[in-house]
Amino acid sequence: MAVVVRMPEIATGAAEAAIQSWLVEVGSPVRAGQAIVEIETEKAVVEYEAERAGILAGILLPAGDAAAVGVPIAVLAEDGESVDAALAAAGGAPAPATTTPSDTEVAAAPEEAAEAPAAPASAPVEPPAPAPADPPGEERRLFASPLVRRLAAERGIDLAEVPGSGPRGRIVRRDLDAWTPAPVERQPEPAPEAVEPPVVPASVDAGYEDVPHTGMRRAIARRLTESKATVPHFYLQADCRVDALLALRAQINEGREQRISVNDLVVKAVAGALRDVPDANAIWTPDATRRFSAADIAVAVSVPGGLLTPVVRGADRLSIGELAATVRDLAARAREGRLKQNELERGSFSVSNLGMYGTAEFAAIINPPHAGILAVGAATRRPVVEDDGSLAAATVMSVTLSADHRVLDGALAAQWLAAFVARIENPLQILL
Repeated sequence: MAVVVRMPEIATGAAEAAIQSWLVEVGSPVRAGQAIVEIETEKAVVEYEAERAGILAGILLPAGDAAAVGVPIAVLAEDGESVDAALAAAGGAPAPATTTPSDTEVAAAPEEAAEAPAAPASAPVEPPAPAPADPPGEERRLFASPLVRRLAAERGIDLAEVPGSGPRGRIVRRDLDAWTPAPVERQPEPAPEAVEPPVVPASVDAGYEDVPHTGMRRAIARRLTESKATVPHFYLQADCRVDALLALRAQINEGREQRISVNDLVVKAVAGALRDVPDANAIWTPDATRRFSAADIAVAVSVPGGLLTPVVRGADRLSIGELAATVRDLAARAREGRLKQNELERGSFSVSNLGMYGTAEFAAIINPPHAGILAVGAATRRPVVEDDGSLAAATVMSVTLSADHRVLDGALAAQWLAAFVARIENPLQILL
């Protein structure tokens, strides 16, 4: 029996999403768990995996178009089932696109509609034929995904100048990344005449520019506003002496090509503290407090236009080298918009590190459904008082735990923070 693949709810609460590209051609076999399509969400482009095996019998929503969650986007047939029979058995119509066409597309639409005869409602859906080349002297039609259009606007790139390498000349992400503007010959400018600077009245308001919100920016605003309004935050702060940690890191990195960062050690210490205090490794649900056996840690990654939090699975079971490699891979693909669907989901805890920017101390907003987020500041040399009362200099790192009071009471949060500090100040424990 044929199965209709519907637009999934990739991001929690999302009403619609767009097709970035299809990874499987019509008529090709598909195995369960295989990535078949790249879907653009408000935050990133993620790969959607088939829930069952079969044959991709037909594509109902072409690349570049958007549709509401739940709308049919493709049809999977069973082994041995013909394409025509699968489409007839699945039924349904192509998903209505919600992508706003470019000006050139709008201008050309009436002519195309007049020339193309209406297709029967029961006709099988086939991939669109390649578009003919534009007649000489006419403006080239622009085909680009919503993500590419957004990135082009952010970078100040005119898409009309970018050659497309995708189907029908569609401009894809790699075209945008590879494009460089043509050099412009500059004519010598005449020497400017001396002009008296105008006198600006003191009462004139300063100028400003309205930057339109991107989908990612709107998503971040919505989620964090909901978090701050609905999650009862409270905060615990601690100072960690990290001289021993930095010395151990230097030893680990000696002769290594792929170096371990302080943040890698922090993430590993967070995972170890969750193992030490298992009651803290939990999230709030409407019916119960859900406790986890593995420590899945989300790591905040700054990307153009916003922030993503890919999740390191089983961080407590990874070696420090494996964890560092995983974090590097997730961060790189987050910046490229190439994260998979499940890499942005689950987890109970987040880490946000602004120490590399020199920020000494800050508090972060919890990323739902997580029950905690650790804000990590810069490690700086500070005077400290030793146990014997003597004054000394030490490298100190300030951290702030934002905790969900529905899951973590004050004493439990304090126990977890103490376990984290103990691992940071006795770094060999991090490697165990």
